[in-house]
Amino acid sequence: MATKQKMSPWLLLQYVAVVGYILFLGFPFLWMFITSLKTPIELLELDQSLIPKHFYLQNYVDIMQKRGLVRSAGNSLIVASISTILTIVVAVPAGYAIARLRKAYGKAATGWILFSQVFPLSLVIIPLFMAVRALHLLDSLGGLVIVYIVANLPFALWMLRGYVANIPVDLEEAGAIDGASIFQILRNIVMPLLMPGIVATSLFTLLNSWNEFFFALVFIQSPEKETLPLTLARFVGSEGQVLLGPLAAGAFLATIPSLVVFGIIQKRISSGLLAGAVKG
Repeated sequence: MATKQKMSPWLLLQYVAVVGYILFLGFPFLWMFITSLKTPIELLELDQSLIPKHFYLQNYVDIMQKRGLVRSAGNSLIVASISTILTIVVAVPAGYAIARLRKAYGKAATGWILFSQVFPLSLVIIPLFMAVRALHLLDSLGGLVIVYIVANLPFALWMLRGYVANIPVDLEEAGAIDGASIFQILRNIVMPLLMPGIVATSLFTLLNSWNEFFFALVFIQSPEKETLPLTLARFVGSEGQVLLGPLAAGAFLATIPSLVVFGIIQKRISSGLLAGAVKG
């Protein structure tokens, strides 16, 4: 009869740490869901219980029918999707070129990317506003897409440059020796190996655009063109009192798409992050 192996204290400590970390991350999400099910009167009580006394679904009905959450979520989806696609379309060839440039030029381009990230939003918002106004795209989803591309492109370039640098140049040289053109090399050799990095970069770009608030606040004025963060920020009643129930319900629903997308492509993200971390 086989003897049972005892779990080492170090392994037990690791399991406890993982469970504690999961609870630490998941408790705010759970508390937000519980808050969304409480009545306005219950939310005003000082002694808050974990389980709602009455499951109050009117908060969800309110944000769907009266607060325009569905419309603003559709606007966020359109802006985030288009800006992510266009950002990746520009960043993939640009990141490849930067990674394959001569050492001096590559370092200069990388330095400029990093330098652009230190600019505060207050410094770039005025030039961006004037540029979008010159294009007659103020208060439009198209103008917001352009702004998000500009904001996300340096990060996407930095990410994809690291992934391209991890692809051996010998594979491309072997393809060239076999008679493949540069486009065939990019399509048949580079792109399949770069796909985990593209997926990971696309996810981060998509989430940045989905959750972005400041640029949307500046460039969007019409209520029918508001994005989801703007709609959530307007859950304020008279005299600045926060409508906590509808806000919690809206925030809970706004978080679900991010969790679903992350869960679907989790494996690709993990492999992409590990691949991009080898060389930078």
